[in-house]
Amino acid sequence: MVGGTVDDSEKDHGMSQSLRRGLALLTELADGPRNLDQLAEAVGVHKSTVMRLLRSLEADRFVKRSDVYRYRLGSALFELANRALDGIDVRDTARSHLLELGESTGHTVHLAVREDDQVVYVDKVDSTHAVRMYSRIGARAPLHCTAVGKVLLSGLDESARGEVAAALDYPALTDNTITDPERFLDELDRVSRSGYAVDRGEHEDFVHCIAAGVRDPRGEIVAAVSLSAPKVLFDFDELLGSTGELSRVCDRVSVELGWQSPDS
Repeated sequence: MVGGTVDDSEKDHGMSQSLRRGLALLTELADGPRNLDQLAEAVGVHKSTVMRLLRSLEADRFVKRSDVYRYRLGSALFELANRALDGIDVRDTARSHLLELGESTGHTVHLAVREDDQVVYVDKVDSTHAVRMYSRIGARAPLHCTAVGKVLLSGLDESARGEVAAALDYPALTDNTITDPERFLDELDRVSRSGYAVDRGEHEDFVHCIAAGVRDPRGEIVAAVSLSAPKVLFDFDELLGSTGELSRVCDRVSVELGWQSPDS
């Protein structure tokens, strides 16, 4: 002490030590509820110290008492986790993979996300072929007639899919556009089973497209990657041959975002 006050370095040391102990408690509780004795032993401090830390954590909802002496993780921790997941930038994570996919296939690559009843294209890699599609980052398209839109909806549960399908307008942009909610729901079922979606001239009659989904750590489809090609250069079966490569790229992006494959 200097002049009756605690030196700043001593304060910092005390705060740092309390922070480390508090984080150790949260890590221990991540494995399940614990009582006071178990937490004191895990952290290696006296029960009175653990009790003081728990009271602070409980006040901010980071821990919750399930009974008088038993504790578990609180709601604030899950709120922080969800906010962190929402803040993940899919575009930055996917960029290098989109470039590799574009180089290996030669096709136009898009990354899209859902916004209400539309898809928004948030990234693009141009085709290497002489005939190219016109599209731009920031452009929007309907959900019902795009491969990316179908993929994004296929990740919803059956009830949510039904609500979205019932609310869409279904403008017929080409002769191939699906304009019926029941047919659209059947298509989403197929996409959910197969893991990829197709657009056979449904959005623009001169373009074929295939798409697959990108998942977040919770396993939810948060984005879709597509390959598009003009019909004058490639028939649909040729484009469909790239489905496996497309799905593998989406899986790699998903893993970088924190998703764990059921097969891993």
